Amino acid sequence: MLIDSMPITSSADVNSKRHQIANEIADVFFAEALFDAMPDVVFFVKDMAGRYVVVNQTLVNRVGEREKSALIGRTAAEIFPASLSVNYDEQDQLVLNGDTALNDQLELHLYPNMDPGWCLTKKLPLRDVNNVIIGLTGISRDLAMPDQRHPIYHQIAAAVRHLHSHYFQNIQMADLAQLTGLSVAQIERYFYKIFALTPRQMIVKIRLDAASSMLADPTKTITDISAACGYQDHSAFSRMFKSTVGMTPSDYRDVVLSRA
Repeated sequence: MLIDSMPITSSADVNSKRHQIANEIADVFFAEALFDAMPDVVFFVKDMAGRYVVVNQTLVNRVGEREKSALIGRTAAEIFPASLSVNYDEQDQLVLNGDTALNDQLELHLYPNMDPGWCLTKKLPLRDVNNVIIGLTGISRDLAMPDQRHPIYHQIAAAVRHLHSHYFQNIQMADLAQLTGLSVAQIERYFYKIFALTPRQMIVKIRLDAASSMLADPTKTITDISAACGYQDHSAFSRMFKSTVGMTPSDYRDVVLSRA
């Protein structure tokens, strides 16, 4: 049945059209083919047991497989190293339990060739007609190149250079405001517009980039690396590293050195 051509004049009309289209779509996973065409975005749907039901080709490629069938019906624990899958499972359970959604979680992913890549991950619960959670869906999108055409780019870039040069210090937003001549609110807004990251996410990224490089050197202790990256509390560094990278600094070191 074709959707009628009556104009939409209210929110009730909008909801009616949404339900009409939803009831007439033959394949509810029509978006899978669209996500297959996006090499910088991982897309997936999981059931209540954490098993992959739908994946895009980008995810298949990222885990070193060729066909989607290699992932469908399997859990993260069956696909990723234990050091990574534990963190993914913890995220999934929070979403499946209805405790929280995961919004723009900054994460460092390790690809099959062990090259690191930064992404922002979002996970949402899927609900049935009775509002009961029946699974989850998520995307992880690679961080894009900054928008250098933005008129405020050079001021924000100066702030980023300052973060790169002083990441081991306790940097305050007031310092960036003084450096750029922008207000704190402007800095936060333009950071996200240009880099798709908040200032806090940017400093975490810069610090953990440095830490990841240092962890490849077995002569450096975790405590020394923690202090060198601006974390005076070793446990705080380990918690941040695990929540962002998906494994502890020690586990990350083991993985990197085992592939050296």
